[in-house]
Amino acid sequence: MPDPGSFYNRRDLARSAFLGGASALFSAATLSAQQTPNGKQLLDAQKFGAIGDGTTDDSAALQRAIDAAGEHSGGVFLPPAVYLTRELHVRPGIALIGIPAWNYSGPGGTTLRLADASAPGLLNLTDARGSTINGLALDGRELGQNIHGIFTSRIGYGPHEDGFRIENCQIARFTGDGIHLDRAWCFSVRHCEMMANHGDGLSLRGWDAFILDNWLSGNGGAGFAARHENASVTFTANRVEWNHDENMVVVGGDGYQINSNFFDRAGTVGIALRHNPQTDGWNKGPCTQFAITGNFIKRSGKFSGPGTHVGPHDSSQILLEDSTGVTCTGNVLQSGRDDGNAGLWSPAYGIVYQGLENCVVANNTLHDGALQQLLVDLGGHRDGIVVKDNPGRLFTPKP
Repeated sequence: MPDPGSFYNRRDLARSAFLGGASALFSAATLSAQQTPNGKQLLDAQKFGAIGDGTTDDSAALQRAIDAAGEHSGGVFLPPAVYLTRELHVRPGIALIGIPAWNYSGPGGTTLRLADASAPGLLNLTDARGSTINGLALDGRELGQNIHGIFTSRIGYGPHEDGFRIENCQIARFTGDGIHLDRAWCFSVRHCEMMANHGDGLSLRGWDAFILDNWLSGNGGAGFAARHENASVTFTANRVEWNHDENMVVVGGDGYQINSNFFDRAGTVGIALRHNPQTDGWNKGPCTQFAITGNFIKRSGKFSGPGTHVGPHDSSQILLEDSTGVTCTGNVLQSGRDDGNAGLWSPAYGIVYQGLENCVVANNTLHDGALQQLLVDLGGHRDGIVVKDNPGRLFTPKP
């Protein structure tokens, strides 16, 4: 697996993403510190004292700009530069706007660089109802331990939906999760890259999420993880790849659409629906009501060979463990190895399923889909199981 600390060099992608949006934001920047017709303002962070030279601590200046925007539900524009900063508290109803010129291999454009190795994270959205984070590159610099890029931290759910939007951002090299949402609900993450973080790319405890058109790549945990109470997630058109553990893992979740994504080279399972062992509390027991359709799942189980710490069936493309009301149809599964024809071939298994009730596993294509067994039935099922028409063949690596 490529070194997440240095990002990957396996693709030479175009450096400037979302140039159309950047042009619009440059135009918006001309309104800096001017009243708009409805009385709101777009404030220039540099007019509040932010230097942006990558070495001066800009925390106080950036927080002053954010607080000023919060008084009028306005916005803060951060001109392209590198802003060294500690934790920033985003206020409700504001927009924090930069120029998204980052690329696959590293930050660019408007960059927030972490300055504090003891901070819980960089952008705190705990009290940021209705805010927008757009066009920033967040660089964790591998500092500290378990520091998140964007996060919420709560002891209970708030009385109203969060409604924040995270868009066109890169969140990379944090020692915790790229995005860590603890008890958040009703929000969206779109067109972002969560990459080379030590934890998960995006970790969710909450519900009502739209996660669309993102990269979740090369993280030390899972690409996407929901290990506590979670529900009602639309997960569409994402590229989830080269994460050390599962590319996507949901424990005891309810109500997911997992459609039209590309999952590649997971350390363990490509998509894992796992049983929540809790005997009481919300969201206990199995995953229920999932539509897993039209995904391409490739080269899972990179670190799931003999002698590893993972379970015997974690070298698989899809794992359905004690699930109810799941449709798994129209997916394409392919085995493989590392880029450059290197590394071990994987996975051992295609689709592993156990303890299902009222589930359909049908019309998936497993041509060269696994090395040892295409479908693994571990038994323990209840009523209403349909498993049929899943054509394919085992892949035999050539010497």
